[in-house]
Formats: sequence, structure tokens, C-alpha cells
Amino acid sequence: MMLLKTKSQFAKNVLTLITGTTIAQAIPITISPILTRLYTPQDFGVVALFMAIVAIFGTIANGRYELAIMLPENEKEALNLFALGFLLTSMLSIILFFIILFFSDEISNLLRNKEIKFWLYFVPLTVFFVGLFNNLNYYNTRIKQYKDIASSKVIKAFSLAVIQLSVGFIKQGATGLVSGQIIAQIFANIKLLKNVFINKEKLKEISVSEIKKVTKKYANFPKYSLGGVLANLLSTHFLNILISSFFSVTTLGFYALVQKILGLPSSLIGGSVGQVFFQEASFEKNNKGNALAIYKKTFKKMALLGFLFFGVLFFSVKPLFIFVFGKSWAIAGEYAQIVIPLFYIRFVYVALSAIYDIFDALKIEFFWQVSYFLGLMVLVYFCKDKNFLFFLKLFSFYGVCNYLVSLFITYRLAKGKIDE
Repeated sequence: MMLLKTKSQFAKNVLTLITGTTIAQAIPITISPILTRLYTPQDFGVVALFMAIVAIFGTIANGRYELAIMLPENEKEALNLFALGFLLTSMLSIILFFIILFFSDEISNLLRNKEIKFWLYFVPLTVFFVGLFNNLNYYNTRIKQYKDIASSKVIKAFSLAVIQLSVGFIKQGATGLVSGQIIAQIFANIKLLKNVFINKEKLKEISVSEIKKVTKKYANFPKYSLGGVLANLLSTHFLNILISSFFSVTTLGFYALVQKILGLPSSLIGGSVGQVFFQEASFEKNNKGNALAIYKKTFKKMALLGFLFFGVLFFSVKPLFIFVFGKSWAIAGEYAQIVIPLFYIRFVYVALSAIYDIFDALKIEFFWQVSYFLGLMVLVYFCKDKNFLFFLKLFSFYGVCNYLVSLFITYRLAKGKIDE
């Protein structure tokens, strides 16, 4: 049964992104059984710790102004928003470089991991390219260059696989895993960057005065969205840092594999659907004053598809992990079964979360994200001396409840029923 009618432009754009994302996700998944035999859970823990730091800073590097690129009616504002994001990303990367230069020992001690010290020096560079990619991703979405977006994901995945495999065969430790992540972030930008410079005449519209104007006009994005996404990032990535500190880097390695595998549907389908949903829902809202039709249509498809996938996985995930990744990763299968309900509801939510940005409900999203993060920190503190399985069960239940609350809020927003 076709879940998407290929005749609609919405479906075509979604399928373009899904095709590229499928290939991009298939590459690391295909090599995962090899990687789990080349690298130890501790190695996976180190790269998870490195990427947690990068993700926290990389996602906020543009001040969240990249979200606003989709909104202006004229191209001039969009280009100046892109330029603003580039400047902010560059500034943050420079600041991080000097912080790590002078405080690398203190940071590695705080993280309780000596091996991460060497890789800290690569954080500023990686943050820069992650921030640049986020900026480019939204600009290319605005001009509907979905094929290039899909291609960039494939290029990133291929370069990641080549580095991680080749280094893993000749050198022990986390070197291959971490260096692969760094180089892949660089290659991911190449395909998308050309679309910014394709019309040099338009680039002349970028100016200091225009950048100042868009900085003020879209100030709500850093004011509210920045805090909200930071709370969301901390809920995910700072949690990884705490797992490493309170339990062990090896425990983080097991859980990082779970995140990678169970997060696939969200990045493969949820992210692609959400990207096109952003554009379509923005159009519907501008013309009708609400986005209820596209919201309900997208929700039903995501909920059904997710139920079928995660329902089957729930009963097969333990033996599947042992078969695919090896007996030494059996505990990861146990972790996965516990958090499957959380990843299911997150799968649905990811595709619809752009509603907050479309309806300029950044303040509402901010308060939800902050409350979720603060509650999670209380939960972590309560469980820091407990068994990790005990913590994981409470964490999964807590996450499901919070995402259901947010889905209800986004539904009301799509109907145009909530005013900030």
C-alpha cells in the first residue's frame, strides 16, 4: 500500500529526500556489524562523547536564525539571514578554539575521560562545519534543491564509512570513529554550498545594514528557539555526557549504538517528511491561516508507519542485536527494547515539530523544552546511584509522556487555537 501518492509535489519532494537519506543511512548501517567488531564499546563511547559536545554547540551555532531562512517572501532577506548564520558560526568556533586551547585539561577531567582530551582540539572545526551545514540545509530547502540535499547526505555517509573502515583495519582505538565524523562533516557541505554562489548578483544584496535588519526582525529565533533547542540538545546529548560520567564510557558505547539504530526511522523518514512538511505547512498557513489539513494527514501516516515498524522491532530487537552486532553487544539489545516506545513517539513528533516555528510559537516550545530538560535532570540525579536499566525504564516513560504533551500542543497550534 502506498502511503504517499507520488502524483503530489509534496510526495515527490518527500520521496526525493527519503531516497537520498535511505542510501545515506544504509551505508553506516551496512558497515555497523563490521565496526562493532573493529571497535570496542568503549571506542563507541568516546565518539559518542565527542559528537555530544559537537552537537550541542553545532546546532546552536547559527543562533537558530537558519530556521528563519524559510520565512521571508523576498530572497534578499533569506540571503542575509544565511550570512548572519555564517558569521555567528564562525565567531562561536573561534571562541571554542581558545577555550579548549587554555582549558583542555580541566574539560577532560570534568568529563572523566582522558582519551577525549586530544579530540577536544577538533571540536571547533567540526562545530563550524555542522553549523554551516544546518545553514545550507535550510537555504537549499527554501529554494527546493531537494536532490542536492539528498546527495549531500550520501556524500557524508560514504566518506564517513570509508574513513571509519580503513582506519579501523589498521589502528586500534577510537581514532577511526572520531576522524570519520570530522571528515564527513566537511564533505557534507560541498554539494550544498554551490547553490549559494550560483547567482553572484544576488550575493551583492548581502550587506552589514541588511544583516542588522534581519537580526532585529527575527530576534525571536535566538530569544526563544535557541533556548528551546539548547534544552532539547542537552536532554539528548548532555544526557550522553552524564551517562559517561555517572555510569561508564562503555555503558555510553552500548547506549550510543541503540540511539544510532532506533534513531534511524526518525532521520530517514521523520526528518525527510518534516523538512517538506515545513515548506508545505508554511504555505498552507499563509493561505488559510491554519495548517490543520497537512498536519492531520502527516500525523496519521507517521503514526501508522511507526507503529508497524517499532511494533515488530519490540519483539525481535534482542536476538537481532546479537545476530547483527555480535554477542558482546547483547546488553545493547536489552537497552533498545526498553526505549522503543520513546523512539516511536519521537519518530512521529520529529515530522511535525516545525509547527512551533511556522506559527511563531517559539516561547511555548521554549517552556516545553526547558521543563522537559529540568525534569530529566531531576530524574538523572535521582538515578545516579541506581542500576542503568532502572534509569532507562524511567527515562523512557518520562520521555513518552512529554512528547505526547508536545504533540497535543502542536495539534492545537495547527488548528490556530493557541496564542502566545
